[in-house]
Amino acid sequence: MMMPAASDTVLVVDDSADALSLINDTLERAGMDVLVALEGKQALTIARRIRPDIILLDALMPVMNGFETCSALKADPSLASIPVIFMTGLADTEDVVRGLEVGGVDYLTKPIRPDELLARMKVHLSNARLTRSAQSALDSTGQHLLTVNVRGELLWATPQAYALLARARADEQWLQQALAPQLVRWFAHQPELGQKLALSQLDYPLTVKLVEHLPNGEQLLKLLDGERPGGAALLRQQLALTERESEVLFWIANGKTNREASEILAMSPRTVNKHLEQIFPKLGVENRTSAAGIALRLMADSD
Repeated sequence: MMMPAASDTVLVVDDSADALSLINDTLERAGMDVLVALEGKQALTIARRIRPDIILLDALMPVMNGFETCSALKADPSLASIPVIFMTGLADTEDVVRGLEVGGVDYLTKPIRPDELLARMKVHLSNARLTRSAQSALDSTGQHLLTVNVRGELLWATPQAYALLARARADEQWLQQALAPQLVRWFAHQPELGQKLALSQLDYPLTVKLVEHLPNGEQLLKLLDGERPGGAALLRQQLALTERESEVLFWIANGKTNREASEILAMSPRTVNKHLEQIFPKLGVENRTSAAGIALRLMADSD
């Protein structure tokens, strides 16, 4: 049987000494680093100091139960992506559903079976690593992307998206009290991919576009700057082109021939070609295909 990676750190949260002993021995034999907490508040403190790779969480505990603890973890952007597996002796389906609703990815029924525990953990650790890898790749693309859950809560965003939210003074209170309800209402209408929603209760205009429905039920959104120009105006601003050059490049990037662009812009095909001859050296390219590629990338990032 394949074991989890030896470098994985697991936080086990349970008020039962017997359960902790069994799980700790199982995980240590698998070569994992184990952290232990006896109740929810202690677990949150440990998780914030030493971010674990996965959390095993007992549902019923004193002071703060597992459901409350999981909700608090998912409300913290720095901890929200950590997979949480509930451990419960409860046979009632409603309690299992409750654990999944507050953000748990799986559940195990006590008494815990070591082989099943390791198998379940292997799956969720692998999924978490893939998610982190994808997020790291997106972080480096320079795009304004973010993910939210079905309750409209922000789970992750690229540095560029956080910067744009900061420009709009979208603080934590706005995210919870304004953004989340707007997104929940929008999701209720089942928007199609590519549809946009203008966000309200902000001094600076922002719009979100639905990019993808993720397999875990989350939504991948793109944050759009409402004051950033689009189309030919964007090309003129970003590429230091004249107004007519930017218009020519815009239509060329949209697949128009020189003759078609000339008809749209009410100029001769020869004039279109002359503009292109000025555009190429400004962009450091040698042909219309390369110039169109630069324009398309700029416009895709703004749309």
